[in-house]
Amino acid sequence: MKVIFHKDFYEVYTSDPAAAADRMEAIVGAIEPHADFEDAVMASEEDIAAVHAPEQIQSVRRRGLYDISALAAGGAVGAAEIGLKEPCFGLIRPPGHHASAASSWGFCYFNNMAVALDSLYRRKMIETAFVLDFDLHYGDGTVNILGNRKYVTIYNVNAYERKAYMDEVERELSRCRVDLIGISAGFDNHRADWGGLLSTDDYREMGHMAREAAAASGGGLFAILEGGYNHRVLGENVLALMEGMKGSKL
Repeated sequence: MKVIFHKDFYEVYTSDPAAAADRMEAIVGAIEPHADFEDAVMASEEDIAAVHAPEQIQSVRRRGLYDISALAAGGAVGAAEIGLKEPCFGLIRPPGHHASAASSWGFCYFNNMAVALDSLYRRKMIETAFVLDFDLHYGDGTVNILGNRKYVTIYNVNAYERKAYMDEVERELSRCRVDLIGISAGFDNHRADWGGLLSTDDYREMGHMAREAAAASGGGLFAILEGGYNHRVLGENVLALMEGMKGSKL
């Protein structure tokens, strides 16, 4: 399965958990035998400025985080483009779903999902999109930027019991008919991570549900990394999602 990545994502660019040493190494170690890696390229200034206010862009520059954040956003664009043809995972950081148009928090700087979907929409590569955000934390930035744009529907899973959670995902995806499904894939709701709720198999099943929904729509599918902080299980969770998206063991 194709995976968008770049060696610069190994960089420890801040002291927060999303930038921690060995986080990306843990994922690469788990998926490398099963991944066809392609290099991320930086998002264009036009793509970033289409969803972020000048003051947010300047704030990221002042912190010395523009290049790595633009690379993550560009990785999301690349994953979305490939996702139109075949399932693709964007192994990128910093994450993005807490980045709003003019502010950010929660280890995020640019909203990778918003940059990707808006770029494809403006280039007339898609007419409709659906975002499934299964990170432990609500993707407020994605809602801030894309919530009023009629071409995209955003769903943040909000159940606190495992069966209800999986039922929610199944219900929303089963009625989804769009050109492209994008998953904001945060793995911090795993049993061994901060949320303590989901199993590794649950990520595989959600990937499968998304694949089935994309097939029913005749549309594409991609996912990008958001949260997930227990390095002991993070790689196997990413691999499980990829297997579900691909429709077979990798």
